[in-house]
Amino acid sequence: MSHVAPKLALVLLIDLARTSAAVTASSARLAKIVHLAELLGRVEPDEAEIAIAYLSGELPQRNVGVGWAGLQDPPEPRLAATATLRQVNDLLSRIKAQAGPGSQTARKALIVELFGALTRQEQMFLSRLLRGELRQGALDGVMIEAIAKAAGLPAAEVRRALTLRGWLPAVGAAALSDGIAALHAFHLEVGRPVSPMLAQSATSIPAALSKLGGPVAVEWKLDGVRIQAHRSGDEVSVFTRTLDDITAQVPELVEAVGALPSRDLVLDGEVIALRPDGRPEPFQITSGRVSSRTDVSGVRGKVPLSVFFFDALRVDGADLLDLPGEVRHAALAGAVPAELVTPRLVTDDVAEGEAFFKDAIRSGHEGVVVKSLQTPYAAGRRGAGWIKVKPRHTLDLVVLAAEWGHGRREGKLSNLHLGARDPGTGGFVMLGKTFKGLTDELLAWQTERFLGLADGPTDGWTVAVRPELVVEIAFDGVQQSSRYPGGMALRFARVIRYRPDKNADEADTVEMVRALLL
Repeated sequence: MSHVAPKLALVLLIDLARTSAAVTASSARLAKIVHLAELLGRVEPDEAEIAIAYLSGELPQRNVGVGWAGLQDPPEPRLAATATLRQVNDLLSRIKAQAGPGSQTARKALIVELFGALTRQEQMFLSRLLRGELRQGALDGVMIEAIAKAAGLPAAEVRRALTLRGWLPAVGAAALSDGIAALHAFHLEVGRPVSPMLAQSATSIPAALSKLGGPVAVEWKLDGVRIQAHRSGDEVSVFTRTLDDITAQVPELVEAVGALPSRDLVLDGEVIALRPDGRPEPFQITSGRVSSRTDVSGVRGKVPLSVFFFDALRVDGADLLDLPGEVRHAALAGAVPAELVTPRLVTDDVAEGEAFFKDAIRSGHEGVVVKSLQTPYAAGRRGAGWIKVKPRHTLDLVVLAAEWGHGRREGKLSNLHLGARDPGTGGFVMLGKTFKGLTDELLAWQTERFLGLADGPTDGWTVAVRPELVVEIAFDGVQQSSRYPGGMALRFARVIRYRPDKNADEADTVEMVRALLL
């Protein structure tokens, strides 16, 4: 039996906002777990999934269609907190449900209604949640421990259930409500996705091989959309890495899986749009095609999708999660034709691995994933047996503005607005934002420096600065984006260092960035 604390009352959104602030302010992992467990010990069964999702920086609805623009100029906040989790979540569901003529106006009215019922702290918490910026250290590992503590259960049991269910809020709600029996009820089911196994990172092939040791598999890391394909009889379902059902949007994949001889399958892979010469289209082309929900047949003719599988979780009714990687891949190779399997090399030779890596890059892909042949499938985690290696792109960009941080970064200017030089206008074109890679020392230095460079009025959140500071930024690629004036944005940007040796007129240009997009 679990030892769940007695429930006291309906949980309010302010309870989550305060817990989030406490977690953010805590540097110690154990302290984060204690704060989260205290809150989770008080939630009602139908509140638990909402609370766990929100505190993990996610929404039960996945996406409600509220972007950055829709969160500007919130109504005057309430002085007293009264909004319950259920009320907030119900309104978010209503916002998501708006469709058709008049939906934009209705959505705006509901956003005003929602934010008008919240205090300032609640507004800030929910705004960051909706923008995908609620980063407070409540990662899966910490939340798993917190759920286990609140429910009085071994963390290993929660982790195993997550492997099979794939959605931590649902697992946590089951643990808090019905204890160990509910966790044992989870098993791999065809048609219900599990969280994908993720990879750690290394800077080079030699580093990856040194970490794993012995013969390894080196596989192309395609610049596509991660998918999980399920088949039971004639029924095929396809899910994204975030467990969204995209079956209707990828008919090519449904047909490919439906043509396989096995009628009981769960496969892991990628879909990708390829040019006639076999090179990949830009990621945004693949992503846009996969996310298209209208006129799929018409879009399919213009942007056909290809699928490549690299792992098998179930073949012919046999669950393979706990088996070594080489056994799972052998099962995959026996169930799927070679042309649908991700290019792969098994080797313990660094030179061979580096040559394979360079071939992947020349072919237009992101890099490679180096995999242990012995590792089981660690669903939902960055397993030690998978290591991705990608070439690092860098640019010297100019800081255009910075946003005030929160939590541990409160009082510090943190999130950088990055711009490339535009020789045609003499100005700068914004390419995105990042706060990644900033040490405490850099945060303190740049806050003082930015305040000295402040240029114009502030909205209380963003401080515009004179474009004088050059910063070296690493990133994984450039994608098309309508969010920024240049029509493109950096993917996974992070700070390497400031460049006091460079002036703003020596920063990299928009043309250099656009060449990477092409």
